[in-house]
Amino acid sequence: MATLMERKKPQDWLNLVLAVALFVSPWVMGFAGEFMAAWNAWIVGVVIGVLALATLTAFSEWEEWANMVIGIWLVVSPWLLDFAANVNAMWTHVVLGLLVAAISAWALWDERQNPHARA
Repeated sequence: MATLMERKKPQDWLNLVLAVALFVSPWVMGFAGEFMAAWNAWIVGVVIGVLALATLTAFSEWEEWANMVIGIWLVVSPWLLDFAANVNAMWTHVVLGLLVAAISAWALWDERQNPHARA
């Protein structure tokens, strides 16, 4: 029987990869000069990465809920922070936000479907 840590690793590793992608996206996608978009990507990328590492160490449901909220923030932040006109920044935030939220929802769903594996 797989331990809880082993079951959660795929989602948490995916969120860690997305955190790195978000962090480097201002340089890769060419919006490092866009103050709000770049700083949002850097700060949120670090937060997602820290949460992913924490969840890899010891699963807590709140970390997945936090990641889902952060994913939703990424989706709406181009409009709330007024950088939606920068198409590269906007789509990077929207796509990565949807992926982070979906992966977190998957982790929460998986936890609810396999409660017998709780450590």
